[in-house]
Amino acid sequence: MNVVYERSIVAKIRERLRDQADLVQILTGPRQVGKTTAARSVEKNWPGGVHYAAADLPLPPGPEWIKAQWLTARKHHSEENPALLILDEIQKVAGWSESVKALWEEDRAKNMSMKVLLLGSSALLISRGMTESLSGRFYLHRCLHWSFEECVKTFGFDLEKWIYFGGYPGAAPMTQNEDVWRSYVTDSLIETVLARDVLAMQNITKPTLLRHLFALSSSVPAQILSYNKMLGQLTDAGNTTTLAHYLRLLETAFLISGLDRFSGNRIRKRGSSPKLIFWNNALVSALGMMSFDQARKDTAWWGRLVENAVGAHLLNHLQGLRHQVCYWRKGNLEVDFVIRTPGDLFALEVKSGRPARPRGLGAFMKLFPKAKPLIVGTGGMDLIEFFKTDPATLFS
Repeated sequence: MNVVYERSIVAKIRERLRDQADLVQILTGPRQVGKTTAARSVEKNWPGGVHYAAADLPLPPGPEWIKAQWLTARKHHSEENPALLILDEIQKVAGWSESVKALWEEDRAKNMSMKVLLLGSSALLISRGMTESLSGRFYLHRCLHWSFEECVKTFGFDLEKWIYFGGYPGAAPMTQNEDVWRSYVTDSLIETVLARDVLAMQNITKPTLLRHLFALSSSVPAQILSYNKMLGQLTDAGNTTTLAHYLRLLETAFLISGLDRFSGNRIRKRGSSPKLIFWNNALVSALGMMSFDQARKDTAWWGRLVENAVGAHLLNHLQGLRHQVCYWRKGNLEVDFVIRTPGDLFALEVKSGRPARPRGLGAFMKLFPKAKPLIVGTGGMDLIEFFKTDPATLFS
């Protein structure tokens, strides 16, 4: 199945590269969502010379690798048609930001306007490099997990299929054979990210624990799980500080986020039991024991998948904005998601089954009467309408 679909991020990158503002363009996001494809689409219509190179090698290259690629790109450069240098998986290069800064400033000193596009799949390493060396010299693009609407247009998914199989474009053609699809997501996506983007790039003292934490989390999507309960279910778990650190590393690889609890007018971080949200439902279904048909018939499990999909939609589209996504709980009362913007507070309740009075939402509104309530699903905003709406617009 050969699918041709150009994501909107391509036009945005082209526009920024044509800007008068001479900045390094950085494209970051999860693995296997089309960052390289987007860069190659930009390359096809570039009027000047283009040099592409990927640092995703068995042994991480050193700074000299960047200089070699830069010098090659300079050979294709002219003032009439500036060259475009594309460096993929740039976070694999130790000290990448310092090297880019030095070569960039060297070009500027020589009045060269060569364009540079950097791609990376580790939010932590990319952001660290940007803040340490490239401050004021870059423009950041975020390549998100594929949305429901994109999967409808490209692969003909319906809502239920997208909620179960998620939105990885490479895995989409395999959904007719669930065993093949599950093996692909597990081996080519999950294992690759854990082994090459987390374990290989960070100092992990207990790699087995990190894998077990990921597996445990996949069994409780969209649920609140205290670190103490995690300790009781994981072997050689160490302490809560270790688990919180590992969960944060999984977040920087765009896998799982542990949402904090909203308390008063602040977000409780210390001592807060995280609500586990996967950035793509494929990560949950691939490790689960239920087939698509079984999951659809299990009302409780399907409700968790729907709620996780809502959370993933929020995380993917609100990252980089001044929005905070968390949850609220007091006793047995709970609000699925609380979104705080610079000027407003929103309380979001997900309903995927029979109509029921949202008792948690009512209690929350009594405590925070200025908050704006929103029900998504049964008795509220239709799920399809919600997933087709950009949360940045919905919570503006």
